[in-house]
Parts: sequence; C-alpha cells; structure tokens
Amino acid sequence: MKIGVPIEIKNNENRVGMTPSGVFELTKRNHTVYVQKNAGFGSGFFDKDYIKAGATILETIDEVYAVADMIVKVKEPIETEYSLIKPNQVVFTYFHFASSETLTQAMIKSNAICIAYETVEDANGSLPLLIPMSEVAGRMSIQQGAKYLEKPIKGRGILLGGVPGVPPAHVLVLGGGIVGIQAAKMAAGLGANVTIMDINMNQLRYISDIMPPNVNTEFSSEYNIRRHLPKTDLIVGGVLIKGAKAPKLITRDMLKDMRPGTVIVDVAVDQGGCFETTRPTTHEDPTYIIDDVVHYCVANMPGAVPYTSTVALTNVTLPYVIKLANEGWVQACQNSAPLNKGLNIVNGKIVYKEIAETFNLEFSAS
Repeated sequence: MKIGVPIEIKNNENRVGMTPSGVFELTKRNHTVYVQKNAGFGSGFFDKDYIKAGATILETIDEVYAVADMIVKVKEPIETEYSLIKPNQVVFTYFHFASSETLTQAMIKSNAICIAYETVEDANGSLPLLIPMSEVAGRMSIQQGAKYLEKPIKGRGILLGGVPGVPPAHVLVLGGGIVGIQAAKMAAGLGANVTIMDINMNQLRYISDIMPPNVNTEFSSEYNIRRHLPKTDLIVGGVLIKGAKAPKLITRDMLKDMRPGTVIVDVAVDQGGCFETTRPTTHEDPTYIIDDVVHYCVANMPGAVPYTSTVALTNVTLPYVIKLANEGWVQACQNSAPLNKGLNIVNGKIVYKEIAETFNLEFSAS
C-alpha cells in the first residue's frame, strides 16, 4: 500500500502522523511511505531520518494526497485539505466530527474512508488511540492552568502548591477518565487541594484508592459543581462521551459565582467543550476572558509538546496502520472489532451513530 504522511497545517500543530521508526516498520513490510518535506521537523524528526527508514520525501502536500492510498495524520483535515482528499482514500486521524458539521459534510462529500483514532475501541470499552493524547492533555491542563493563574496574565495570582504558611490552590477536575486522573495526579503532585468529580461511582472508588490524601472524590451534579465554584481557583474539564458532543457542565451564569482570575481549562474542546462559554483557541492565542474568568481552550494541547506526543501516538497507532496496510481497510475492519468502531464516514455515508444524531443526519448501519 502507498501511505502518505503530510505536514500538519493546523495552527501551531507541530506533531506528525508517524515517526521514522513507524516508517521503517511499514517499509520493511514492502509498503511505500511518502512523507512531505519537513513534516517531522517540528517534532524533532528530519527528512534524513525518514529517508534512512525507507521513506520517499515529496515536496508538497498536494503530491502526498495525490499518490497515497492511505493518509496517516494527527489532526482533522482543515478546509484547504478538503479538495485534496480522494474517493476511497483512507484517512486515519483524529477527526472529532461531533464538534464540526462543516468537517462532517466535507468528508461526506469526499467519499473517502474516514477512520477516527478517537473511536477505535477495545472490548473493555477503552479508547487505545485516544489514551496517550488524553494523558498528555490531562497533565498539560495543570501545567497551563498553573501558568495562567499568574497575575500578569490576568489570573488570581495564586501559586498552585502554596508555600509554608500560605494554603495551596483549590483545583476542581470534572471527569474521572484518563484526562481527569492525569490532571488530578499532576495537581496533587504540585501540592494543590484537588476535587475530582464523576457520575461513575465505581470509577470514583478506584480514584479514591489510587490518589494521595490531597485528592477528594465527589459525585458530579450541577448542585455539587455550583457549591465548589466560589472557592475554586482552577477548573479542568475532561468529560468525554464517545463520538458525541461533550455535555455543558459549566454554564454562562455559573461564571458569576467564580472569583475574578479563576482559570478554566477545557480539555473537551475537541468534542465541543464542556463549558458553555468554550470556543476553540490556538497556542498562538490561547486564552480569552469572560466575566473576569480566564478561559484556556486550545484544541490541540498536545501539539505544544510534539516530540513526546508524536512518539506516544505512533506507539499506539502503528499496529493499526500496519493492519490496514497489510489487509486493506475492508478486511482489516472486518477482522478487527476495535478498528471497525473507528469507521465514522464511509463513501459518503455516516456509519457512526452518534455523529449522525449530533447533526440530525442520516445514519447508515452498513
């Protein structure tokens, strides 16, 4: 199979769809890999590394899309890429369709085979291709939240862990999944007082068992969330509903209950966000302020640490890429239940129910 790895052209996205190590594993299986010139530069991988691994370097993104049977990316295609995607071409990437009807309609029109990293699902319900980026984003949410609590960037002027004689900050984490656990772990490690909320009591029991004493668990409800807002310094939104839009757990009217300079970090922004006032931002312009509350809603947070993110991502995507390349997408998805769940749009038809329901579009079960 001919596999294409283009440059990511989303704002400040420095990750790349595959490492040279991944390319080597494909080329030794007699697949041809085309990498766009300088595609790996932002992640610390150079054209010479890809050439040594057996890749062919192409100058332009147009050439990569034109020659490839399968495109392996990190982020969803943006508008300038829509016309490059060919009918029957496999596009394997993070799509997060529920957050964009424009993207959904464009991929329907393309007649491509859209396989989304974020809906590939194991038998136990875990999302193996989303986990590493959720781990990165969860940890980064505290790193960024701590920075934006600083006064020069309009935060409350609170040091997350405090110092002797001065109490630490209060951190509220919404969602007890991968993002939430990693966020709570980081915040607790820095010395903050942390409350993590979820509606799954079994998950809360697990979190309670593994976390240090400065992390408390609480059942998530609007009442309980509202009760915490006046005393919370940093709120992290890490709620995920597979393939669908995130629920709005913080509404606009709740902002008035927060102290000026409170920071909210919405890691769920890729799925529409779990705060009503969320709108996607970029690493170039990451924050905005509404009612004196600092909003950090960067839609590709792991893109700020591209080396770590690219290696972590290739570690989990490569087995699926190899399977798709070896067997073709039809056979691969028939033979792999997790990969079959990654199918979102196939030849102009939505085959993932939650996406169709989000936009009230026709769903095709086949």
